[in-house]
Amino acid sequence: MEANKLLFVVERDVRLFFQYKFLIIMRAIWFVSQIALFGIIASRLVAVPDYFPYYVSGLSVMSLYSAAIFIGFDIYEEAEHGVFEYLLSLPVSRRQLVLGRSIGGGLRAFIYVGPLIAVSLYVIGAVNPLNFLLALFSLFLFAFGVSGFSITVAVMIKSSDRFDILMGVLDALIVRLSTAMYPLAYVTQANPLYGWIANFNPVTFASDLFRWGTGIEAIITLNNPLLPLLGVMLFFGVFMFLGTMIYDRRIEGGGWQ
Repeated sequence: MEANKLLFVVERDVRLFFQYKFLIIMRAIWFVSQIALFGIIASRLVAVPDYFPYYVSGLSVMSLYSAAIFIGFDIYEEAEHGVFEYLLSLPVSRRQLVLGRSIGGGLRAFIYVGPLIAVSLYVIGAVNPLNFLLALFSLFLFAFGVSGFSITVAVMIKSSDRFDILMGVLDALIVRLSTAMYPLAYVTQANPLYGWIANFNPVTFASDLFRWGTGIEAIITLNNPLLPLLGVMLFFGVFMFLGTMIYDRRIEGGGWQ
């Protein structure tokens, strides 16, 4: 029975995401244009061997992050239309609600990015099956963790305008101060502080693991996937726990601005 309640929350969020057909189409067009335009141009300007597959794989992780973050905006829209109070009145505990929403947010992001990852694999053209399965597992955890992070921030701020601004700032910092677009050596060369931040960035962990799983680890010199995998698992665990705890303490009907 408890599992059925959790699955209900997950299934609802997955269905809700695919109502935004225009948004999904526009994001897919953005992804393809980034590969066809920026990726090709940058690969001829950046002095990094095989930069094109490096960038394409990082772009997949960036798209996964952006899609998983969107769950926070759903929360605000539901609060504005009174749906949030309805959800709280259902026979589902708040812990089940936040856990289901985190899983649903991550799952729908992964479903959306799945075809884009397939495009990335076609461009890269090399996959180690066992390594790729481990990388895929880490991307699942990463997507769930980002959804939990988005929900945590949303219920703490309770203001759609502030949330929108903060997510824009965090997107610029978290994604840019990672190895999603450039190798760690180049990020560190630009500024040692940037390199230090990138070393502990979950986007870096996910990007490096995905590249390792697709067989281009020579570019990133990733010899041991255990540390980035532990980093992704820690990120997932922390924000699933925080999201559940903060949801329990801060969510009350009518408490939204």
